[in-house]
Amino acid sequence: MCEKGGVMDLSTTYMGLQLSSPLVAGSSPLSFEVDNIRRMEQAGAAAVVLHSLFEEQITHDAAELEFFLHYGADRFAESLTYYPRQEAYELGPEEYLTHIVRAKRAVTIPIIASLNGVSAGGWISYAKKMEEAGADALELNVYYIPTDSRLTAEQVESVYLMVLRAVKHTVGIPVAMKLSPYFSSIANMLTRLADDGADALVLFNRFLQPDLDIERLEVDPALGPSTSADIRPALRWIAILRDQLRCSLAATNGVHTSDDVVKLLLAGADVTMLASTLLRNGIGHLTHIRRGLETYMSDKGYASLGQMRGILSQKHVAEPAAFERANYVKTLQHYGPTATRE
Repeated sequence: MCEKGGVMDLSTTYMGLQLSSPLVAGSSPLSFEVDNIRRMEQAGAAAVVLHSLFEEQITHDAAELEFFLHYGADRFAESLTYYPRQEAYELGPEEYLTHIVRAKRAVTIPIIASLNGVSAGGWISYAKKMEEAGADALELNVYYIPTDSRLTAEQVESVYLMVLRAVKHTVGIPVAMKLSPYFSSIANMLTRLADDGADALVLFNRFLQPDLDIERLEVDPALGPSTSADIRPALRWIAILRDQLRCSLAATNGVHTSDDVVKLLLAGADVTMLASTLLRNGIGHLTHIRRGLETYMSDKGYASLGQMRGILSQKHVAEPAAFERANYVKTLQHYGPTATRE
């Protein structure tokens, strides 16, 4: 333990990368500019995940992706507007690789490239090019919404496993899988990905939920900022699986404050990824969050992250059922209007 005011070791290991702290700048538009990446390092980011290079940017004319792009084209007049025009993207494939090179030259912290896609087509060759450009690791964001009612859960899950295996076969750098929580058995799915070689699991991505414009009678793409309450799915599953998986665990979505970071570390996260809070409060907010983490550790007498990480995982808490159905029943029984006193 560490006395108050003592020097604390915030270092952590994330999929084999030695990081100075668990504070990672998550994928966001902030990483479009190399100057922002430099400012993130100065503010205390231990690594930066670049914005995603999308499959549609690379293989929009490939036969395999044509199915996904044009499936239903004869059914909906708006189908050609599902994806933005090529010129609407911030950085094309070749520019993205150059961006990796420039980012690596500008900072000393690890740069994690990001690929967003759904198939195991030619776009995966860019995983190797990202490695060659100097990326220290790769984050795969498999953004897949299975709308075909004939697809089984096993078929959907096979898409994720197929992409992971293809990329792991292609590159030698660590590979993380960024996932949503929407699987029939999330524990089984995460275990299979870890067993198939995922170096890290990033929990959890948010699917963009469309809204409806009732005046124009159109579908309105909607993306609101996350809140601290959004960490709870990751908090639960990291706590449950901390001692079951042989890979790193990253928490994302809803990490806004030092308290959020502390909770996720106590549950067992190796790193926490911040995005919305930096967009809202500025890159300098990283420094504030780091100080809050240091203050908490000092107050509790922790000398290192290793002393606190996972101490509230399911394996170590006094009531493991708190992460399961028992907590659901207990919560509902005690939920209701506050009783008033005469």
